[in-house]
Amino acid sequence: MPSVHVMRKRRRRAMNEINVVPYIDVMLVLLIIFMVTAPLLNLGVDIELPKANARALDQKQDPVVVSVSETGEFFLQIAGEPRAAIDDESLVNKVSAFVRQNPNVPVLVAGDRRVDYGRVYEAMVLLQQAGAPRVGLMSAPAGEPVPAGAVRR
Repeated sequence: MPSVHVMRKRRRRAMNEINVVPYIDVMLVLLIIFMVTAPLLNLGVDIELPKANARALDQKQDPVVVSVSETGEFFLQIAGEPRAAIDDESLVNKVSAFVRQNPNVPVLVAGDRRVDYGRVYEAMVLLQQAGAPRVGLMSAPAGEPVPAGAVRR
């Protein structure tokens, strides 16, 4: 029978390793969740901008963009937020509040080339009522695809 002294020496030593397999499993599950939900986060509206030979604007802040879809619906995008459908009265109220806080923010209208010009003009009138000092029109560069984040006037 071993002595008590020998039993004490056989005590288990602390384990210095971390089992990372559960962390890898959680990471893979989160990766799959993000891969599935990422395409759903693109809530924008497809707009085919007219082509024009215009130079890109150098801007220090994100513009307020009012998009007019082919069906004539208004969509508002403010400060990097996703585009959201909006009615005329809400458009005036939201843009007015934002322009009061940021008086130098660029305000742009992105009208689909297939929409009636009168509807684009209505958007510009609503932005004027909201207090936007200047309203620009967006276009795609002639003969080339629109790069992400490019703003043309």
